[in-house]
Amino acid sequence: MARSAVIKRVTNETKIQIALSLDGGHIAIEESIFADKNVAPTDEHATQQTSSQIIQVQTGIGFLDHMLHALAKHAGWSIIIECIGDLHIDDHHTAEDVGITLGQTFHKALGQVRGVKRFGSGFAPLDEALSRAVVDLSNRPFAVVELGLKREKIGDLSCEMIPHVLESFAQGAAITMHVDCLRGFNDHHRAESAFKALAVAIKEAISSNGTNEVPSTKGVLF
Repeated sequence: MARSAVIKRVTNETKIQIALSLDGGHIAIEESIFADKNVAPTDEHATQQTSSQIIQVQTGIGFLDHMLHALAKHAGWSIIIECIGDLHIDDHHTAEDVGITLGQTFHKALGQVRGVKRFGSGFAPLDEALSRAVVDLSNRPFAVVELGLKREKIGDLSCEMIPHVLESFAQGAAITMHVDCLRGFNDHHRAESAFKALAVAIKEAISSNGTNEVPSTKGVLF
């Protein structure tokens, strides 16, 4: 069965639409939210199309687009993310709501946790930076994110929002997630290696365990 979903989420602060296929391949949205207000996407730096993946990320925040593109690419997803947010105020609502909606879309696309490994871990380096991520498809949302970022902003994204995006994703996805940057002095590298490590961990967790059974651990309930 195709593991895919589309979610549209509208609040007073943001209007978001996400289409996600966990196994890559073709994906599409019937009507872009940018057409509603005749708003043109800002750029295409987080867009790619290959025979196995389609990635289109437009949140209005360039560095957030860059991080979500890295997550999707290395997780093997096809994804379309569209967001119109209140960026005239700041980046908080857009970043937070995109994280929540992406998590909800992931949760819907995955469906019942059955026939998958459930647990996943991953390491990803980026030059001098190295990050580790560990996830559990537990239906118990919890996140510990320690990136050690020192700058106030990277591009137009506040550094305080980078771990919060990951925490919001974990809440929406109903997964347990630990993401740590182990070393590195460049904040761009530290953040990007963290998103890539998370992609590797998620890709393992949702991969087949060779059965159609609900994975379990003795003494642990979903």
